[in-house]
Amino acid sequence: MKVLFIHQNFPAQYRHIATILGQSPENEVVAIAKRDDANIPGVRVIKYAPKREAHKNIHHYLREMENHVLHGQEVTRVMSELRQQGFRPDIVCGHPGWGETLYVKDVFPKAALLTYCEFYYRGQGADVGFDPKEPPTLDTLCRVRTKNTHLLLSLEASDHGVVPTRWQWQQHPAELRSKLSIIHDGIRADIAKPDPAARLILPGGEVFAAGEEIVTYVARNLEPYRGFPSFMRAAGLILKRRPKTRILVVGADGVSYGGKRADGRSYREALLEEVDLDRSRIHFLGRLPYDKFIQVLQVSAAHIYLTIPFVLSWSMLEAMSAGCLVVGSTTPPVAEVIRDGENGLLVDFFDPESIAAGVKRALDHPDRMAGLRRKARQTIMAKYELNRCVEQQIALIRQVAGGQVKVARPSPKSLSKTRRR
Repeated sequence: MKVLFIHQNFPAQYRHIATILGQSPENEVVAIAKRDDANIPGVRVIKYAPKREAHKNIHHYLREMENHVLHGQEVTRVMSELRQQGFRPDIVCGHPGWGETLYVKDVFPKAALLTYCEFYYRGQGADVGFDPKEPPTLDTLCRVRTKNTHLLLSLEASDHGVVPTRWQWQQHPAELRSKLSIIHDGIRADIAKPDPAARLILPGGEVFAAGEEIVTYVARNLEPYRGFPSFMRAAGLILKRRPKTRILVVGADGVSYGGKRADGRSYREALLEEVDLDRSRIHFLGRLPYDKFIQVLQVSAAHIYLTIPFVLSWSMLEAMSAGCLVVGSTTPPVAEVIRDGENGLLVDFFDPESIAAGVKRALDHPDRMAGLRRKARQTIMAKYELNRCVEQQIALIRQVAGGQVKVARPSPKSLSKTRRR
């Protein structure tokens, strides 16, 4: 089978699939990306770069779309060169988020196109307008509607799509959901696993061990989309009320989603000024190598995960896989995975008191919470474990390439449960 992957950050979500497909001599695997450091055996990576950025004076609704077209054009040039070299993929697997899959069918009309449909933007019911203090303007609503243009074009051209969670599936237009299968990327449960003897040693020599009163928080960047302001205000309450508690924070000072602060400061800098914290007991670790990140999870007594209604972080599932007691926000898609009092605890995203109370429940009753930790890992093993998910993904690739797709749709009963939460 000839497979073409398209993702500007390849391997990204395709790492494990590409690794398995690249191992087989029966497959020819090529990837197009804006970086060429993937180094996956059996996978040839071709780097591309747009010739320019969108013009600054273009209508602000269309600035992103012009960037998407520019990305799509450069990917089209690479695909055309591959075609001239005789490469004809049986299937193209691509992320449409940056416009890279816009013109796949124009270069390879006979190839099957399977898109990774991570998110579809909404003016209501998701990230936009979630904070009641920041209601969207009409201009915002119109801009968000326009923002989906490239996603609609890519999905319309696709033979099929894959989406990681039921809630993310629900965000797509009802008329197109029949083209989407729900399969998560998968979690390395063989690495992210409980370790009662885990120890984390910081560069300064401070030691953190499993069984101690350690609270953890993880995000790629410390930003409002992942509830960092609420976490920091809750951290102030936790440290004042629990003299033995120490807190580990993993994440950088940038912004992955949403806007930067107008004053140019990071959210961490601003909140450190706002919140009265015992600085000796809260440690900001920045981004960590994966093995150190896993150690953070393994020593955790309570892991706080907050997000507005948006893409679910792998880190929450990795925390559950590592046996963490997750104190998560009652927001989709968190509530799709965590059932309050069964495999974790759910709290109010906006309420530091609620978050601090959830952490108190976790720390005050470690024996009672042991069952929730076990069920958290069981949840991962049953639905999100890597080998299980990759097997389903590769089966879907073969089905789509062969023109035979079996769609994994949620039942009406499960959808009604999601709506009630």
